[in-house]
Amino acid sequence: MSGSNFWVIGGEFGSMNFHKLVEGSAQVQGPFKSRKEAEDAWKVVSEENRHRAGVRFSIVEEPNRTTT
Repeated sequence: MSGSNFWVIGGEFGSMNFHKLVEGSAQVQGPFKSRKEAEDAWKVVSEENRHRAGVRFSIVEEPNRTTT
């Protein structure tokens, strides 16, 4: 999709079911213009936190917005 933005979001979760972030741990990186750029950022932040089992990051694509 042309014009989409990608974000890397995540942080430390309070339990291993990954439903609720620990307050103050949320991280957002982006926007990135391509999924490849977001994947590169995700790899870095995931590697930095790989020793912490309760930390998780995801790549999210922001929907295109059209104006009428």
